[in-house]
Amino acid sequence: MWEYSEKVKEHFMNPRNVGEIPNADAVGEVGNIACGDALVLYLKIDKKTDKILDAKFQTFGCASAIASSSALTEMIIGLTIDEALKITEDDIARYLDGLPEAKMHCSVMGRDALEAAVNKYRGEKIEATHEDEGKIVCTCFGVTDKKILRAIKEHNLKIVEQVTYYTKAGGGCGGCIPEIEDLIAQVHQEEATIAKSEKEPKPQVLTNIQKIKMIEEVINTEIKPMLQKDGGDIELIDIEGDKVLVALRGACSQCVGAVTTLKNFVEKKLQEYVSDSIFVEEVKG
Repeated sequence: MWEYSEKVKEHFMNPRNVGEIPNADAVGEVGNIACGDALVLYLKIDKKTDKILDAKFQTFGCASAIASSSALTEMIIGLTIDEALKITEDDIARYLDGLPEAKMHCSVMGRDALEAAVNKYRGEKIEATHEDEGKIVCTCFGVTDKKILRAIKEHNLKIVEQVTYYTKAGGGCGGCIPEIEDLIAQVHQEEATIAKSEKEPKPQVLTNIQKIKMIEEVINTEIKPMLQKDGGDIELIDIEGDKVLVALRGACSQCVGAVTTLKNFVEKKLQEYVSDSIFVEEVKG
């Protein structure tokens, strides 16, 4: 048995703003009586200021659906459209001093009805802005992948049961549960990838002077000593952007493997310590 707050009980027993607004400026309809919940939201709007002058609703649903709809109308009257759109389902639940987690979809329905009403008022195409136009995942309740993805992201949902609480998806025959699990995994994989990329150090952007100094240092401390062990040597001739011109000296200048030394040792060392974009060319003489 769910525990309802006194405020939920009050808005259920004495709902505010029930009814229809004749010649309403905006009407938003969500849900389906066949699926168990339906809501029609009517708005009267001051066209000069976009302020919501009046709001009424008609709903078919449980105590939470009625209380959430009643609360929403109380919250949005007197606000501008943009201010009202900032109200979330969590705000509605807080206004009612909490809703049972399994009934959060009732507050979502109110938020969706408001968005639908505003979209119609502004002449926006609902199919371009509303998640109900996505692919149907839950055929029992007509819930789309877009609606499920939105709920997962906004509320950091981890398991199918939580998705059901917010969207009703998965609460019928259960045939859509594997697809809901895939959507949950998709969202959290994307979030993990973003978090990992944010933690990785950003590539250092070097000035020309910094790059030259680093190239000189790597040649003198990492490359020269190794070549000198075998009687060879290297001289830095010039630097042109990412191109490093060098001359091989001593035994290296006569070595048949000079090209290999330049590419597999000298160039790789400079790429490792300075920049991946560096390439080395030999100057003869």
